[in-house]
Amino acid sequence: MIFYRQNLTDEKLLDLYKKILKPRLIEEKMLILIRQGKVSKWFSGIGQEAIAVGVTSVLDDSEYVLPMHRNLGVFTTRNIPLHRLFSQWQGKANGFTKGRDRSFHFGTQEYNIIGMISHLGPQLGIADGIALADKLQDNKKVTAVFTGEGATSEGDFHEALNIAAVWKLPVMFIIENNGYGLSTPTNEQYLCENLADKGIGYGIESWIIDGNNIVEVYNKLSQLKEEMIADPHPVLLEFKTFRMRGHEEASGTKYVPQELMDQWELRDPVANYKKYLTEIGILTEELDEKFRSEIKQEIDENWAMANAEPEIEPTYSGELDDVYKPFQYEEYTHNSDLKNIRFIDAIRNGLEQSMWRHKNLVIMGQDIAEYGGAFKITEGFVDAFGKGRVRNTPICESAVVSTGMGLSINGYKAIVEMQFADFVSTGFNPIVNLLAKSHYRWGENADVVVRMPCGGGTQAGPFHSQTNEAWFTKTPGLKVVYPAFPYDAKGLLNTAVNDPNPVLFFEHKLLYRSIYQDVPTDYYTIPFGKAALIKEGKDVTIIAFGAPVHWALDTLGKHPEIEADLIDLRTLQPLDIDTIFASVKKTGKAIIYQEDTMFGGIASDISALIMENCFEYLDAPVKRVASLDSPIPFTKALEDQFLPRDRFEETLLELLKY
Repeated sequence: MIFYRQNLTDEKLLDLYKKILKPRLIEEKMLILIRQGKVSKWFSGIGQEAIAVGVTSVLDDSEYVLPMHRNLGVFTTRNIPLHRLFSQWQGKANGFTKGRDRSFHFGTQEYNIIGMISHLGPQLGIADGIALADKLQDNKKVTAVFTGEGATSEGDFHEALNIAAVWKLPVMFIIENNGYGLSTPTNEQYLCENLADKGIGYGIESWIIDGNNIVEVYNKLSQLKEEMIADPHPVLLEFKTFRMRGHEEASGTKYVPQELMDQWELRDPVANYKKYLTEIGILTEELDEKFRSEIKQEIDENWAMANAEPEIEPTYSGELDDVYKPFQYEEYTHNSDLKNIRFIDAIRNGLEQSMWRHKNLVIMGQDIAEYGGAFKITEGFVDAFGKGRVRNTPICESAVVSTGMGLSINGYKAIVEMQFADFVSTGFNPIVNLLAKSHYRWGENADVVVRMPCGGGTQAGPFHSQTNEAWFTKTPGLKVVYPAFPYDAKGLLNTAVNDPNPVLFFEHKLLYRSIYQDVPTDYYTIPFGKAALIKEGKDVTIIAFGAPVHWALDTLGKHPEIEADLIDLRTLQPLDIDTIFASVKKTGKAIIYQEDTMFGGIASDISALIMENCFEYLDAPVKRVASLDSPIPFTKALEDQFLPRDRFEETLLELLKY
């Protein structure tokens, strides 16, 4: 192994040695503790330390780095106190996740490190969002994000590279090509000779670097960083290295040929760098022993501190209170004139006023810029707010959602428009596993609103007509909003933008241009978790949201003799159970009306809540009315049969006779 020091001083060369030595000695300690049964699981980075240490040494402390589960050198190079890392690994409260996640599945804003989730790919999009925030502010910073050769097969990898290329984002995409994805060798993972070649298709500058040579890593990345700051653009970096331990310690390395292990052992990044420094007279055995003794003492002292920390004592409140970031709702009342506008105009008005109010708000989506979006809601926004804040995206919903998370991490708010709610399936993973869980896992909120044009009645067929709120109402950490009227749509959208938690905001397409209402022209908000009582009566409680609210009004208009409480839920998470229970206790009968298919819909949960909490007040079984349990069809006759409008009237009348 050849080291070219270039302009590096003796002090810098020794500094890099101490930094690469520290994670190695920690790992050696961990391997002993595993054999003693004092550590349950360990993902080893032995043999790969030069990459994590080199990359992090090039970055300023204010620049974000997004590591993976064998990048201990990132954390030690950022000088995180070891006792906090040990507490994290041992599931203690002084760690970074309060025992809720393990190893390096965490982040810390204090040290500008954003950890991974096990799905790997989404963190690449997060790096895009962080870099976008820096670019919008002209911060002259780069972001570095790690991935392995196995994850380069994931769609998120390609989506994130494409976004970074198109938007010219200063992101270092770092591939640690260590030969195996768990036990699968690289020749079974990809056909191209080098993973760096994948950058060519995206127009990205790519490099292959010896990942075991700390000096080469440091010098090359220092040069690239300087160029990326002067002219923002992404780079794809393939680091050739090897994993000398198992994927995790229990899995072993029996699948690796011994000759390959022997070959890479000769390329050990710590041993070879020590040899080089000794040969050029910078490092002596005495100095090396001094470094090792100091690091080992630090390890032992901090391990003792972590062990002395008590085990976590679980409480219900402690867990549930951290699912969402606390949000102090601020009520803005309106004193302006009213204007009779459509549902779609109310959405546009709310977006526009929120963009003026929050200068750090960015809207992203397909065709939303000059074209104005599929429904023309954002038409003219580019002229008002600029291309920086109103961004057309490639067709890559997953990475765009992750980019929204990155913006949130770096001080921005994000709105992501799904062109149709149906398309959210390709962005499902980062919503339910990244946005929803981040605050619970390590205290980082996701200030992201996902707009969801949804619903049937327009003969748009199976892929443009779903109302899929139930995909998200069961996921802790998400808020779900589903207005039925223009007034509510504007006020709730404003609240969604203000709320620092992830919000799925459903907008029924059938209502866009068919429903009018007098709406204040100025800015106002409506709190989440407060249903609206549209009509009052003593005979029955009707619970609905979205288009079925209007369908229920149509049915009641045909039957003026029915005196009903009609509850428009408006928000599904949080759910206003107090209003529901109060009404059911008054009327004694309840019918829940949803457009979604029956099985697994939120109507089932509401029915169960009523049965569990209001059983003694009921005079009849709780009824649910929903669409057929089939995909939604295209032809009008089939769609009319699929939707529950006719069945609701029949079921309501039967219930009243009970």
